[in-house]
Amino acid sequence: MEDNFKDYITETKNVISNYLEARWKLTRLTVSGRLAHTLGVFLAIIIAAMLGFFVVMFLGLLLAFWITDLSGSHTLGFAVSAFLFIILFVIVLIFRRKLIQNPLANILVRELSEEIDETEEEKEVNPPYENQ
Repeated sequence: MEDNFKDYITETKNVISNYLEARWKLTRLTVSGRLAHTLGVFLAIIIAAMLGFFVVMFLGLLLAFWITDLSGSHTLGFAVSAFLFIILFVIVLIFRRKLIQNPLANILVRELSEEIDETEEEKEVNPPYENQ
C-alpha cells in the first residue's frame, strides 16, 4: 500500500512538473509571438515616419531652390522654406495628439486586439482542456 502511494505521489509530481513546464513554454511562445507582431507594427510605423521625413525634407529643399531661382537669392529661398518648416512644426506640435498619438495608439490597439481575437478563436476551435 505504501509503495502504491509513493508511486502515485511520484507520478503525480512528474505530471504536474511536465504540465507546468509545458504551460511555461506555451506562455513564453505566446508572449514572444505577440511581442514580435507588435514590434513589426512598431518598426513599420518608424520606417514610414522616416520615409515621410525624407519626403518632406526633399520637398523643402526643392521649394527652397525653386524660390531661389525665382528670386535670385539663396537667403530668401531657404528662409521661406525654413519659415514653412517652422509653421509645419508648430501645426504638428499643436495637433500632435490628434494627428500622431491617437492614430498610432489606434493602430497598435487594433493590431493587438486582432491578435487576441485570433487567439480566442483558436481556443474555441481547439479547447486546451479537452477530456482525454
